[in-house]
Amino acid sequence: MTGRERFLAVMDYGPFDRVPNHELGVWPQTIERWRGEGMPEDLHFDWFAGEPKLGMDRREFINVNFGMIPPFEHKVLERTERHEVFRDSNGIVRRALIEGSISGGRVCMDQYLSFPVKTLADFRKLKARYVADLDCRHPAVERDKLLPSWKERDDVLVLGRNCAATGFYWRAREWMGTENLSFAWYDNPRLAHEMMEFFCDFTIEAARPVLRETDVEYFTLNEDFAMKTGPLLSPDTFRTFIYPHLKRLVEFLKSSGARYVWLDSDGNPSVLVPMLMDAGIDMLWPLERAADMDPVRLRREFGQGLRLSGGVDKRELAKGPEAIRAHLLELQPLVEQGGFIPTVDHTVPPDVSWDNFRYYMDAKALLLEGRL
Repeated sequence: MTGRERFLAVMDYGPFDRVPNHELGVWPQTIERWRGEGMPEDLHFDWFAGEPKLGMDRREFINVNFGMIPPFEHKVLERTERHEVFRDSNGIVRRALIEGSISGGRVCMDQYLSFPVKTLADFRKLKARYVADLDCRHPAVERDKLLPSWKERDDVLVLGRNCAATGFYWRAREWMGTENLSFAWYDNPRLAHEMMEFFCDFTIEAARPVLRETDVEYFTLNEDFAMKTGPLLSPDTFRTFIYPHLKRLVEFLKSSGARYVWLDSDGNPSVLVPMLMDAGIDMLWPLERAADMDPVRLRREFGQGLRLSGGVDKRELAKGPEAIRAHLLELQPLVEQGGFIPTVDHTVPPDVSWDNFRYYMDAKALLLEGRL
């Protein structure tokens, strides 16, 4: 089977020769550790696209720019030996720890100090950076060049790189911040409604030129709208502000040539899953095990209508071969059933050795082939 045929067969619960081999990524600090443990220097770490040296399958991502054009100018506002304060390309002012940072990857989260949107007037001004029909979002000349290979493809084709489009909650959080957005649902519903409607309209219009030219296997919304114990907004808030626009966006995508729509959230968004499925979401990932996102439980609770990806507990990879193999065997029934692509439940942290990760990849390859 080609990679595309295999992916579609697994997603459709049809007969397949094996399950696709995907992974998310790895911390820069982990790469530094692995290099000291004998990892090949030429290893490729764009793991969404696939790393053949680790047995990963290739995916091609249509590089649509769904972000601000122009972005804010990156500007360092303050710098000490320990930290720096800067304004990023989204207009967010952040304080970041310098110690331990490698290739832009930090060992702790930044402190977010201010955001570009505080009022409805701020948001309406910001909209000028989201003109959907700018040719530079995905130039027509580039589409014309790539279109023949898209139409004759053997690999999975995805609309937008991971986190390119973000999602309703994610983008509003970038505009306002988590705390301010949490108040806005109640204190400024007019602004909240306008942000959700605008995100839907903009995403549709930015995607439309590409979907006129080709179909794709899937499109991803990145939301990250949950923590360990549940979502960061209530089901009622989700139903009021996001659900109708999510449903409208998914209907457009599927009617325009996107076979599936995936949704990414860390934490535990389980109470929102029925509405996600009703809106047309097909796949949920990465199933963070520390937040009790057990794929076996999720399949039992939501059935085959919800495809799953992720679900390999990153904490188990640090424990060695015996624990890794036992953990993978727990997932074997889902792999055999279809509709499930196991990957680490987020990027691989630096407590995982190169030897343990290689063992995991070798054992997972056997799992995907039904030979573990």
